[in-house]
Amino acid sequence: MKNIYILVVTALILNACGNKKEVSIDQILATDDVTQINSKKLEIDTKLQTLADDLKKLNDKLDALNKDKNTPLITTLTIKEAVFTHFIELQGNVQTKQNILVYPEMPGILKSVFVKEGDKVSKGQILATIDDGGMSQQLAQLEANAQLAKTTYERQKRLWEQKIGSEIQFLQTKTAFEAQTSTVNQLKSQLSKSTIRAPFAGIIDAVFKERGTVVAPGQGAEVFRIVNLSNMYIETEVPETYLGSITEGKFVEVSFPVLGETLNSKIRQVGNYINPSNRSFKIEIDVPNLKGTIKPNLTAKLKLNDYTNEKAILILQSIISENSKGEQFIYVVKNKKENNEGIAERLIIETGKTQGDFIEVVKNLTADTEVIIEGARSVNNGQVVKVINK
Repeated sequence: MKNIYILVVTALILNACGNKKEVSIDQILATDDVTQINSKKLEIDTKLQTLADDLKKLNDKLDALNKDKNTPLITTLTIKEAVFTHFIELQGNVQTKQNILVYPEMPGILKSVFVKEGDKVSKGQILATIDDGGMSQQLAQLEANAQLAKTTYERQKRLWEQKIGSEIQFLQTKTAFEAQTSTVNQLKSQLSKSTIRAPFAGIIDAVFKERGTVVAPGQGAEVFRIVNLSNMYIETEVPETYLGSITEGKFVEVSFPVLGETLNSKIRQVGNYINPSNRSFKIEIDVPNLKGTIKPNLTAKLKLNDYTNEKAILILQSIISENSKGEQFIYVVKNKKENNEGIAERLIIETGKTQGDFIEVVKNLTADTEVIIEGARSVNNGQVVKVINK
C-alpha cells in the first residue's frame, strides 16, 4: 500500500512539472543567477549539437543519392551566322546652303517692301524696290533715241543694198544704232538693281530695313534673310581612322534629341581633305525636312554604318575570359552524350568590333559550335559538364 502511495505522489509531482510553464531566456537573465544561466546555456548547446548531427546525416545521405554532385550544370548556345552591322556615333549640326542675307545693289531710298517675316517666296519674286532717282525717265528717253537710230539705220541699210548713198553713211547709222542699243541695255541693267528679288525659293526669316530707309551696297546694309528649309544637310567631322570605311552612300541613323525625332539617311558627300589640327575629314548627310521642324544649327546625333558582315559569328562579351598572356578564350562543349554530359574545352579566340552586348569573333570559332553561356566562368578545361538547356 505504501508503494502505491509513493507512485501516486511521484506521478502527481511529474504531472505538475510537465504542466509547468517554460521559463523564457529573458526571465532567466533577469535573475542574475549564474547557475541557472549556465544550465540554460548547456541545454541549448546540447540541442544545437543534436541538430548539427542530424543535418550532417541528411547531407551525407543526399550526397550518396546524388551521383551528379561534382558535375557542373551549365547552359549552352549553338552559334549561328548572323548579320552584324557596326556603327560609330558622332554629333553634327544641321546646315543649309540656302541661308543668305540679301543686300541692295544700288543706293537709294527703300521705296516699297512687299514681304514680311515668315512669308514663303518663290525664286525671282520681287521683295522690295528702291527709288531709282529718275533713272526710269532717262531710260524712256534713251529708248526713244534708240528707236530713232534703229529706223535711220534700217533705211540707210536698204539704200545701201540698192547701191544708193555712201558706205560711210551706212556705217555711221549702224554705229549710232548699236551705241544707242548698248546704252539702253546698260541703263536697263542698272535700273534692274532697284528691284530686290528672291535669289531662290524659301522663307523670309528676317526683314532688317523698313520702307523709307536709305540703303546702299555694303556690309551692314542687308535688307532680308532668306532660308530654304527644304534643302538641308548635316555636316560633321569623322576621325581619319574611318577614312576607308565611311564612304558615300553609307547608311546613317539621324536623331534630334530636342525634337524627339529619328530618321534614316545616307552620306551624300565625303570630304577629300584631312584637317591637320584634329586629323579628321568632313562629311555631309541629306536631311529630308518634310514637316519643316528641322532648323539650321540644330544639333543631331549620328550613327554611321562603318562595317557590315552578312555572315558574322557573334557571342556575348560577358562569357569571354582572358589568360595571363592576354589571350581571349571561351569554353565550348565537346563529345556531348545522350545524357547531355560533355567535356568543357577552352578555345582561344580573336575578336573584332562590338555592338551593344555582342562582339564579333573573327578567328577560331565557327557556326554550329556549342558555346557555354551560364557557368562559363566556373568550369575548367577538360572538366565533365552537364547541359541543362530548357
